[in-house]
Amino acid sequence: MKYRKKVLILLFFLSIITYLDRVCISVAGPAMQSELTIAPDMWGWVVGVFAISYAAFEIPSGALGDRIGPRRVLTRIVTWWSIFTVLTGMARSVWFLLPIRFLFGAGEAGAYPNASSSISKWFPVAERASAHGVVWMASRVGGALSPLLVVPIQAAFGWRMSFYVFGVIGIFWAVIWYRWYRDRPSQMEGVTQAEIEEIGDDPHAVHRGLPWRQVARSSNLWALMAMYFTYCYAAYFYLSWFHTYLAKGRGFSEKDQLLSMLPFVLGAISNLAGGWVSDRLVKRFGLKAGRRLVGMTGLGMAAVFTAATVATGNKYLALLFLSLGFAGSDFMLPVAWAVCLDIGRRHAGAVTGTMNTAGQIGSFLSSVIFGYIVKYTGDYNTPLIPMTAMLVVSTLLWLKIDPSRPLVPEEGVKLRREAA
Repeated sequence: MKYRKKVLILLFFLSIITYLDRVCISVAGPAMQSELTIAPDMWGWVVGVFAISYAAFEIPSGALGDRIGPRRVLTRIVTWWSIFTVLTGMARSVWFLLPIRFLFGAGEAGAYPNASSSISKWFPVAERASAHGVVWMASRVGGALSPLLVVPIQAAFGWRMSFYVFGVIGIFWAVIWYRWYRDRPSQMEGVTQAEIEEIGDDPHAVHRGLPWRQVARSSNLWALMAMYFTYCYAAYFYLSWFHTYLAKGRGFSEKDQLLSMLPFVLGAISNLAGGWVSDRLVKRFGLKAGRRLVGMTGLGMAAVFTAATVATGNKYLALLFLSLGFAGSDFMLPVAWAVCLDIGRRHAGAVTGTMNTAGQIGSFLSSVIFGYIVKYTGDYNTPLIPMTAMLVVSTLLWLKIDPSRPLVPEEGVKLRREAA
């Protein structure tokens, strides 16, 4: 097995654990709101405060990974968030929970930018969307496993125990990552020279900081950030309000909550498919068409199925439509992260952090606005209307994104050669 496949296996399990921890609070949400007496508007802040702190620390954490390597940075990130996962289970009031979730988000920030930085160092251009597809597929496996694990644990031991269990799992991963992983293929014992040449690793490459003044004038980057902001506004619903929506908005029982794994199962398949399809289209039609076609197709599907959810009165059809909508947006997801590598090159961590910062601002606004709309309308379907509008805008923004145009122009020639 090629060593980069082993790196991808570790990143696969990182992504599973990340979403086990994130989705855990959504699955446990109804029980937590009941025990801690949290109203809908305050629950919006509980799930939203994570996103805003996550956004604030994305860029510095991603840039740090570019500078000192994802080996040390990811070890710190996973250890930090595992500690605050355990502390979430110890919360006794909403006022204790809010700072915990804020610090949770601050610590987890940079997880996916550093995974992307690792992919940029270990995978050639023509394999990067597929590698991201595997990583994001794993996140959906984690989301699908979460209700299967949390519901039985919650039934037997209460909602707090699930946070303790997942926190310990994260610490275990961090130890393995730090002991085995190396930041460049040339630093890893056992990697053949043929694989190093295939990857295109340059052991003498010197990291230079991203020229932010130059980058800030890039309409390409601003379009990418706007696309991800509008995408995350809709997608964060599945990590924050989805299980509450099913229980309180559609009348699903706690036993029925096991059906909530459906979006994540379909999302796992879509992530893998989206990355695979994009890489094949890139080889045939070039970077611009290969990335853009997949992005627009996925988000367009998501908009259609989210609108269909609002229109149906059948709770099982609502679940199906939401699941298909999630699958559509996930078809796009690995492509968005691959574009960051396409245009960012050796600055992959900083660029993915920048994109994800914009996205998490959308996530924060979505979670808070959702709570207030429910509070003032008493209806859980109404917040899906602005979500649909955001997905339409996100689809159209792909027309402004050009993956073949790097942020640092002098790196463009090498990018085109590697893609070919």
